Amino acid sequence: MSFVRFLTSLLRRLLDFLRIPSREIREIRKSLGSRKLDLEGFSHVIGYHPRDWRLFLQALLHRSYLQFVGEGWSSNERLEFLGDAVLNSVVAEFLYAEYPGMEEGNLTKLRSRLVNRKILAQKAKDLQLGEYLLLSTSAAQSVGSGSDSIVADALEAVIGALYLDGGHRTAKEFILRTLLHDETIISAALTDDNYKSALLEYSQGHSLGIPRYTVVREDGPEHDRRFTVEVFVGTQSVGLGIGRSKKDAEQAAASQALEKIQVNDSEAKDSVVV
Repeated sequence: MSFVRFLTSLLRRLLDFLRIPSREIREIRKSLGSRKLDLEGFSHVIGYHPRDWRLFLQALLHRSYLQFVGEGWSSNERLEFLGDAVLNSVVAEFLYAEYPGMEEGNLTKLRSRLVNRKILAQKAKDLQLGEYLLLSTSAAQSVGSGSDSIVADALEAVIGALYLDGGHRTAKEFILRTLLHDETIISAALTDDNYKSALLEYSQGHSLGIPRYTVVREDGPEHDRRFTVEVFVGTQSVGLGIGRSKKDAEQAAASQALEKIQVNDSEAKDSVVV
């Protein structure tokens, strides 16, 4: 085969790889209802050209939109489950290699901070992933008002789709590029305050037992819940917090409790007569 023929063949294969089959696109768009998607724009956002577009469209498909699509589709929840596992594995491997002197407990805390909903939502927003999600009107409004859960879950679902379509290496490269090579996020995770741990240390250090967290109220639609949590030390209520997840609400309650404790400790010192 001459060099020109080889180059022509290679170019044709490249074009075949980059081109989205028109029949596949027509079938997908027909089954997804009236929503128009910029598939090439999405491919550019994730830095990957899908082989199986249905996987990635499922990753973008929130359960609130299922009523508008054809048969054979399911929400992104299963892909989210897979993506969460892949994400945790990649982050654990990264931290193990980057911090050889760090103990297991601190590695676990750091990984938890790196994969929390708030950071994932911010990365999803940085990628403008919300523009490509398939959502009902009410779910789209909650994303517009700052809800973290939907976009964070979608990012994990995309990671799951990358893993299935391109393998572990493809998913890992995406996680490294979008999350773990961001020095700002790593620095924030290393210095992040854990209010629940601080409150636990205080209560045990003063022989007050283990703080108890109770959900006192749940508000909002299912896709955009708000939890109100009250924290007790012994029988005394010491803090109240609100968050989009129970964990966030517990952290907020612990933060308020620590603020009250600091004020009370300060007032007690001021009342001592020397």
